[in-house]
Amino acid sequence: MMQEEANEATSVLSVYGHTIKVTEVLQDGDTLTFIIVSQKLSGTGEYHVDRTYEDFEWLQQHLYAQEDVPGLQGVIFPPLPVRPQVNASAKVMKQLGFLGLGEWQPYCKALETFLRQVAAHSILRKNKTVEVFLTSTDPPGRQKLRRNIFNRLSQAVEGLWKEGHKDVDEFFHTERDHNLVLTGHTRTAAEKFLDVVLTEQKIAVACGHFAAALHICVENGEDPEKKAFSRVCVKLSEVFDSIKKNMTSIAVNDMNTLGLALDLDSRYLEAEKEMLFRRTCKLVELENARKNAERAKPVKKNAMEEVKKAAEGEFEQICKVAKQEIVQLNQERVEMLQKNLIQWCEQQLQTAKEGADAYNQHLQAFIAMA
Repeated sequence: MMQEEANEATSVLSVYGHTIKVTEVLQDGDTLTFIIVSQKLSGTGEYHVDRTYEDFEWLQQHLYAQEDVPGLQGVIFPPLPVRPQVNASAKVMKQLGFLGLGEWQPYCKALETFLRQVAAHSILRKNKTVEVFLTSTDPPGRQKLRRNIFNRLSQAVEGLWKEGHKDVDEFFHTERDHNLVLTGHTRTAAEKFLDVVLTEQKIAVACGHFAAALHICVENGEDPEKKAFSRVCVKLSEVFDSIKKNMTSIAVNDMNTLGLALDLDSRYLEAEKEMLFRRTCKLVELENARKNAERAKPVKKNAMEEVKKAAEGEFEQICKVAKQEIVQLNQERVEMLQKNLIQWCEQQLQTAKEGADAYNQHLQAFIAMA
């Protein structure tokens, strides 16, 4: 909490970053509008704004496109989730993963995390567009934005060959290797855990169908055997309804704790990969500038030397920011996963206890019927 207070004290925002919440999503046809609430730094109330996904893209593009911020390309930008879609295709749902479950509540949580990370970032929160996004009642980004190659730069076909360029710094060379391994493992873990949650949801639905189907067997009449059979069917229906509720709670717990943590971890590793690639591109530019300065004819020597010095200064600043970002990300990744693993265990333990109590009551009811 002391760290949060220190961050707020040095922030240029007029809101407490850790109070930002995406409280709900409104649907109008194929358009989703997200309601964002944050507490005013003055303590006199809250800001309530509504934003579409295009607004989030507008904010992200402005964060990418800051030209007067030294070392910006060394920043690991908080990852914005992929675009949500109403009645999305199977391919889009696969891309959304956990964020496509739970009637958009997980997606709202992911957007909330994105905004909190931006508001907490020592460099990004200083951009005036962050303040506009969080406090202005007017929609900031409904206009069409020009795409910047800085966004998703690692996907630029003409630059893919640079990814394997030999690094001059052992720290970054090792980090690139670690990122490659961790990105694959984390993505696989998230996909496998998503399969678990989807299976739990299917089991819950099946139990609900079976609980409803058992009522079809209930018959009216005075026949003692039919009455006894009907009572058993009703009780069994209650049991399977309890199983449905318990399995639903387990799936929700999985999704809201470890599921969202693995999703965020995977997207952050991709963001780190993009940053490392941007730095590698700058390294290639620097090496080319040095070669050009060495080979330059006397008439162009001074100009090439200035280009080289500028490239060296820019690259040094990027490396400085990048090292700080990597150290901080690795620390926060461990803390986040630890926190969510604990929450996962605590919530599942609570759900298990509630389920055991319910099943015990059903058992006692069956014993009384014997």
